[in-house]
Amino acid sequence: MTQKTNIQSCITIQNNEIVLNGISVFKIEPTDFADFSKQAYRNFDLQYPKFFKMDALSKLAFLGSELLLSPITSSAEQENNIALVLANKSSSLDTDVKYQESISEQENYFPSPAVFVYTLPNICLGEISIRHQLKSENSFFIFDAFNTEFMSNYSNILLNSNKADLVLCGWVEFFNDDYKAFLCTISKEESTKYTNETINTLYNQ
Repeated sequence: MTQKTNIQSCITIQNNEIVLNGISVFKIEPTDFADFSKQAYRNFDLQYPKFFKMDALSKLAFLGSELLLSPITSSAEQENNIALVLANKSSSLDTDVKYQESISEQENYFPSPAVFVYTLPNICLGEISIRHQLKSENSFFIFDAFNTEFMSNYSNILLNSNKADLVLCGWVEFFNDDYKAFLCTISKEESTKYTNETINTLYNQ
């Protein structure tokens, strides 16, 4: 039986562009991620100063989740039971390398607590949870590549067992300024039904 997944909305962030539900909503000339993320933050008039203290992986996850979740959480009158299920390949390696460089030389030994706090990939889940006041299930997985079957099955288990009313699910990879986010919201409500094959097509666009 082919797995069906009720995707409500999806977003892709890569190559200096943000595509929301198949429509390009923000695109700039080639630049590094630090500049791109700053311009995206200002373009969407986001009001969350802590954003500028985050590491790159958290900024990437935050931007994607903000555009998908804000329309839901900002209008909700009660607590949202939204689970977070994310994955990537490099874990928090980009930040790990920066932290290692700060402690590797005795002459220039300057360990930074602000960098150290982001040396776990699931910290980005915490940032999203704080922003949207979520107290629900969350998991971060490490795979060699985006594992559509696992991620969609895991999300549907959370929904079908009533551990979540909605799942923010997807891929957030960042290493050496090479980045890609593909996030989607999944629910039990009837919507355009995607098979795992069509989810892969969305991811590869």
